[in-house]
Amino acid sequence: MEVYLPIAEMPIGVLMGLAMGGCVGLISGLFGVGGGFLLTPLLIFSGIPPSVAVASVTPQIVASSTSGALAYFRRGQVDLKLAGILILSGSFGAIAGAELFALLGSLGQLTLVIAISYTVFLATIGGLTLFESVRAMMRTRAAERRGETALPARNGGTHGWIHRLPLKVRFRRSRLFISILPVIGLGFTISFLGTLLGIGGGFILVPALIYLLKVPTSVVVGTSLLQIVGVMAVATVMHSVASQSVDAVLAFILMLGGVFGAQVGASIGRSLRGEQLRALLGLLVLAVGARFALNLVLPPASLFAVTVVGP
Repeated sequence: MEVYLPIAEMPIGVLMGLAMGGCVGLISGLFGVGGGFLLTPLLIFSGIPPSVAVASVTPQIVASSTSGALAYFRRGQVDLKLAGILILSGSFGAIAGAELFALLGSLGQLTLVIAISYTVFLATIGGLTLFESVRAMMRTRAAERRGETALPARNGGTHGWIHRLPLKVRFRRSRLFISILPVIGLGFTISFLGTLLGIGGGFILVPALIYLLKVPTSVVVGTSLLQIVGVMAVATVMHSVASQSVDAVLAFILMLGGVFGAQVGASIGRSLRGEQLRALLGLLVLAVGARFALNLVLPPASLFAVTVVGP
């Protein structure tokens, strides 16, 4: 069965939309990411205009991330104070990203910017995440061969320059006493990119919280999901006002599948180690980045297009 998408101006199979939303929701609950980094490319590859794909994914991210965040909140694995600061700073980033999105759309450069940005960011973040997670698994196996039960915990109080910045705040749930400045910077930057590219930003935020701020892995996923809920809600409103590109029918279909998938992903995530989750996330990010890079170098199926402009 197909339904017509009024903003995208094309039909889409309901089952296909539900399946895409469900798969991405599962990834959201499993890795603590919004899932937009995968869902937006899937929609674009299936023929949805990039501007509609980016904008319509944001309400789906809100729905699936809310479902996953509730699951982690019930287990006490969310740092509410840290998430609140990330959401507040991220709201300003979302507003700036939506305004730039509308400007690029009016200039006719949105599709090219999205493709290049996805290729660069996904390749960089995916490669770094995979590299670190493989190193962590190798260290764990080496420790097991030596008869050690666990690797020594890293000292949380003597990290790099980020932890020597002023305006420090205590985050009791994460057992951290760090400057609020890098938290604000992360919230704004990741939300700006997330709104511009139609991604939750979790695939950037999760590694940043772990490796830069040294937030414990046990609370990173839930905190990231809560931040995504707040910021993507702002992004949805801004896309609706600034560019009118949110297709409510498409978003609703994706939401139905995403909410169910997020619960399944949150349940599966409890049985996997942190480094295993990061390795899987890195492989996914690299695969999507490679697909975008391929699209940039391959010639299109049709070199010309004819479109009716105006009434």
